[in-house]
Amino acid sequence: MEKTILLETKGATKQFGGLAAVDNVDMKIYQGEILGLIGPNGAGKTTFVNIITGMLPITKGKVFYKGKEITGWPSFRVGRLGLSRTFQIVKPFRGMTVRENVAVGAMFGHKGQTRSAREALEHVDEVIEFVGMAHLRDKHADELTLPYLKRLELAKSLAMDPELLFLDEVMAGLNTKEIDAAMALVQEVNKRGVTLLVIEHVMKAIVGITERVFVLNFGKELAQGKPQEVLNNPRVIEAYLGEKFVKRFARQFSSQQ
Repeated sequence: MEKTILLETKGATKQFGGLAAVDNVDMKIYQGEILGLIGPNGAGKTTFVNIITGMLPITKGKVFYKGKEITGWPSFRVGRLGLSRTFQIVKPFRGMTVRENVAVGAMFGHKGQTRSAREALEHVDEVIEFVGMAHLRDKHADELTLPYLKRLELAKSLAMDPELLFLDEVMAGLNTKEIDAAMALVQEVNKRGVTLLVIEHVMKAIVGITERVFVLNFGKELAQGKPQEVLNNPRVIEAYLGEKFVKRFARQFSSQQ
């Protein structure tokens, strides 16, 4: 059965002066999948998401969503199409409660224009319940621990009713138990019909939840394929993972089978 392309980039490039942070990248994201995006620090992963979602202007190349060109669209238009994202560095509205933070997404996202204020708040409460923060909904964001700030980022994005969600290192800084909980939550989001692109350095998560992995290095595609194939690719090992990591991870992975 042929897969449906949800989003596609063709020759996507972002230059800062003479430096190409993203360099002629062709990528396809298929409807319903969880795609991992990995690579060394500075590889261009977040910049790539930024030019897709309108957070940064693209230098050249094209972006298509459901076959429609959206190159250079501002972020609010992209959000209303059904694309949403979290941020690598959490960006809550710190003077607002959890419920108020999530309400911003509900009012301005994909279905925000069709909702009344009452309907938006009902949706907000459903999302907060889903991410396991109902007991914190009246807490201010600056009272939250890092794991809950990460969940708040996810809740804000989910409140926008995305069809495609970009998750930027939502597991960074979490301990093993918190990573397991985050993995389960991400998989549940996908089961609810949301296509996901996951930027992550936690290889346990990449192998555990993704169906396909795309590797960037110096802004260029280095490799793509199934997680195990990519992690054993000599070019990926040399540029990013290192032999010691791959051997250690292979032992851990085999012991879990």
